[in-house]
Amino acid sequence: MGPQIDDENGNGDDDERQVVMSSYFNKSEGRLVRMAWYLVPLLVVAVVVIALIPAYARPDPFSATGVIIGSAIIGLLWALLQFLIVARIPVRVEPEVVPIDKSAEEIGARLIEVYEAINIGAASFLRAEYKMCSVFVALFSVLIFVLVSWGTEWDFVRGTFSAVSFVLGALTSMASGYLGMKVAVFSNVRTTCEAQKPGWTPCFNAAFRAGSVMGFALCGLGILVLYVTALAFRAKYSSPEEWFYLTEALTGYGLGGSSIAMFGRVGGGIYTKAADVGADLVGKVVHGIPEDDPRNPATIADNVGDNVGDVAGMGSDLFGSLAEATCAALVLGSSIGVTSGWDAMMFPLVVSAVGISVCLVCSFLATNLLPVRTERDVERALKLQLVATTVLMIPAVYLAAIAFLPSEFFLEATVGIHTYDDLRPWQAWICVVMGVCGGLVVGLVTEYYTSHSYRPVREVAQSSKTGPATVMIYGLSLGYKSVIVPIAILAAVIYGSFTVCDMYGVSLAAIGFLSNLATGLTIDVYGPVCDNAGGIAEMAELHPSVREKTDALDAAGNTTAAIGKGFAIGSAALVSIALFGAFVTRIRFASDDAIFGEGVNILIPITFAFLVIGGMIPFAFAAMTMKAVGVAAMEMVMEVQRQFDEKPHLLDDNPTERPDYDACIAISTRASLKQMIAPGVMVISAPLLTGIIFGVNAVAGLLVGSLVSSVQLAISMSNSGGAWDNAKKYIEQLPQEHELGGKGSDCHKAAVVGDTVGDPFKDTSGPALNIVMKLMAVLSLVFADTFYEINKGGGIFG
Repeated sequence: MGPQIDDENGNGDDDERQVVMSSYFNKSEGRLVRMAWYLVPLLVVAVVVIALIPAYARPDPFSATGVIIGSAIIGLLWALLQFLIVARIPVRVEPEVVPIDKSAEEIGARLIEVYEAINIGAASFLRAEYKMCSVFVALFSVLIFVLVSWGTEWDFVRGTFSAVSFVLGALTSMASGYLGMKVAVFSNVRTTCEAQKPGWTPCFNAAFRAGSVMGFALCGLGILVLYVTALAFRAKYSSPEEWFYLTEALTGYGLGGSSIAMFGRVGGGIYTKAADVGADLVGKVVHGIPEDDPRNPATIADNVGDNVGDVAGMGSDLFGSLAEATCAALVLGSSIGVTSGWDAMMFPLVVSAVGISVCLVCSFLATNLLPVRTERDVERALKLQLVATTVLMIPAVYLAAIAFLPSEFFLEATVGIHTYDDLRPWQAWICVVMGVCGGLVVGLVTEYYTSHSYRPVREVAQSSKTGPATVMIYGLSLGYKSVIVPIAILAAVIYGSFTVCDMYGVSLAAIGFLSNLATGLTIDVYGPVCDNAGGIAEMAELHPSVREKTDALDAAGNTTAAIGKGFAIGSAALVSIALFGAFVTRIRFASDDAIFGEGVNILIPITFAFLVIGGMIPFAFAAMTMKAVGVAAMEMVMEVQRQFDEKPHLLDDNPTERPDYDACIAISTRASLKQMIAPGVMVISAPLLTGIIFGVNAVAGLLVGSLVSSVQLAISMSNSGGAWDNAKKYIEQLPQEHELGGKGSDCHKAAVVGDTVGDPFKDTSGPALNIVMKLMAVLSLVFADTFYEINKGGGIFG
């Protein structure tokens, strides 16, 4: 059954505190809670099954199998516990926050109505999106089976394993996105309810625990499915000399996750920004009504978009990064297994497993040991999570390296015929540490350029005094400038890790970037939950103090979300380089070192030509996604204005009419599902057609050009958008006597224009460019043997 709605003492007779919930609410809430409880017997069954698997795979608690599976199950159980704690929060309206002219029952009914609308809209969109994705997965898995089998001289086992990995990766990605969306929607209204109470601890903990569900469930599920798949494939490839084929087949897992992430990020990004831009242009700029005002027809669609874009899309994106980084590391480090055994080869997965435990321990800092008691504590608590997990990961990974890597191990070089015969555990450890620390530094630099606590964003705000044109100029300049330091850090990490452990070291650095992913996801989901909680408070017409509290929570979330975006972009760059190295390794193996034996020569004409073409792909992708948001936003603007024209009383202080929210939801859904296809097809087809028609040298150039262009464009677009957003918020918090005039002033209107332009920068095109570079690289890796089989890697025209 659904959660209780009476007071803390179980007294449901108090009419002022009781809210009658709709039939839909009871059924949907109860179903979700029952599903959570059903996970308990499923996990018990999993433990029983593990006990029955062959001896070589039985999880000795001190083996890689024991650590990986044990950590994954602990992560899933922790996510379940966090969900059940959130589910105990009663959904009710406190009498202190009810306006004088309203009743608790009326406000409570409105609260549930808004929640239901968001829940139904988000679930409907994801169902429609995942139906399309399911068709794609079914068709593309057949293509993988055929092409990989043909490329390996009709080895149907390798073709089947690659196709199965792809399907598992896609299903896990969809499950991660759907889970994140449902938990976020489930928790939004409860965060609103907790914000009604005195103090900051209840509402912060509700939003933080909601994020924890997503973070720990995704990490636990991701590494569990990947590792169990590897164990299943090991039944066929039992000899260490055959483990290269095992890791080769696992690359499909990363491709599946990244493919769904592409559609999730693009589709969700178009959905949320079409609604956001439409609501801002007509509501704020034209009619001057507040954000999330219930009179605005697009406000429900805007809040739905937060869940399908910022939560579901982002979850699929980061799951894809985790899967691809691990797959690349396994391919590049497969030679370690020949001389050092299974546990040593699985070291990248051990690092991710250790990260789950470290993040779990550090989560107590925010909720129990150092709870949030004042507004100033909120941002401190979130930053402390990132810093604490980074610091603790350093000794934890060292212990894992000492435990699971031999005192000396062997590694084949990615370039040349030499080998590394005397690598030590500390060298692998230092590569991971470079990634862990590099990720934090990139994140903090991103925060500097996007937080209104620092000079760059305040300069953008000051530029609003001369109108929106100078806001745009300053914001673009800031985005370009913000590329310099992160790229320098990434270059240092790449050089250092490559020098220490060849391309395998780069893949370990990518794993290091993602080692505290559970915490990063927790904070990323926390932000949209607080944002939606504020929207629900506004639309339910609760006391303004509730919205003020959720806005303060959301403001801290925006700051730390910028750090998370820095992590995501940096990790995507390292993952793409590692995947490129794995692609080179696969081609070398297939050609017996005839191709790429001495590295990739960019002065080969076809390579250089496609390097330039690869550099163009991210710009074409950004143009397509930006225009898609613009087209959908135009339609949204026209619909919102039409409703205002036909129902002029909507703009009254106490309107007697209700907007048609469903019409706006339908526009965002239809536009996003239609517009996400073309960019996705371009990114998927570009390396596939290049390899088939022009050969592997052309693919090498395409991947390098795309990587170099994508990472810098992603940083600049994300940071420009973030700066415009926070410049607007900086002005909004100023008093009217300030030189910028505060909320509603001409400066504020100029900043709103910048924020509106920046929305697709930071939430659609910018984040999706992470997937462009990863997806092109992992797709080339999966089809490497196929490309080589066509005219010995020369392609049809070779």
